[in-house]
Amino acid sequence: MTPTSLIGGHVLVAGGLATGGLTYMAEIGAEMIQVFVTNPRSWALNDGKPDEDAKLAESGVDTFVHVPYLANFGSPSPETLANSIAIVRHTLRRGAEIGAKGVVLHTGSAVTQSRDDALRQVRETLLPLLDEIPEGGPDLLLEPMAGQGAMLCATVQDLEPYLATLDWHPRAGVCLDTCHAFAAGHDLAAEGGVKETFDALHSIAPGRLKLIHANDSKDVCGAKKDRHENIGAGHIGAQPFAELMRHPAMAGVPVCIETPGKAPKHAEDIALLKKLRDS
Repeated sequence: MTPTSLIGGHVLVAGGLATGGLTYMAEIGAEMIQVFVTNPRSWALNDGKPDEDAKLAESGVDTFVHVPYLANFGSPSPETLANSIAIVRHTLRRGAEIGAKGVVLHTGSAVTQSRDDALRQVRETLLPLLDEIPEGGPDLLLEPMAGQGAMLCATVQDLEPYLATLDWHPRAGVCLDTCHAFAAGHDLAAEGGVKETFDALHSIAPGRLKLIHANDSKDVCGAKKDRHENIGAGHIGAQPFAELMRHPAMAGVPVCIETPGKAPKHAEDIALLKKLRDS
């Protein structure tokens, strides 16, 4: 029997990772969650509360952690690179403390340096962090971007040289964001578009897909704009998400929304995705 994909969302954690996160999870009907363990727009390395960490770890909920948005392993800035190393090392440690299955990291941008130089830098800095992940700790999940600027990884095909740069490290997984993929040129709304995209992903990186960020897109395919929309309300539409969850590469892969709005809208998106999965 094919494993079912759990459907959930990025949750608010006011009041504590477990207290706030699990309350929000119940409010929106989520089956899994994603959290930030630090301010997503800061380099601050915040330690958690041991009782909250233990409560979340013991809950048995499939949990993923997103690295703050500032991290960029392709940056030519020594300060940004040093801060990126510190924040990812910290997030991986915090992920292990709460029993997270994966830590999601944006694949980064070369900014003003060459792509080759940026990828060499990714290798030199990310490989040691991957080697540090303990047995039972969370995998590092690489999330391709929407293709704007000098992004190092946007299309599914871009994952091949990126993972090769990391020697196909066994702790390097993939988190695919549907809005990013659509913005980068994968036409998930076209007939056969989902199959083509996920066939390519499975061919390039079999078994590496560990998480889906399910987001519709405010912009058209190929726009290279990272603007999320509620499920079915954007240019991707609802039906491709049903096709996505039926693809063999998706067996047991959790699906996490990062859509606009507050709890009522998030509950609607999750309910729709469950309906599409179960129909």
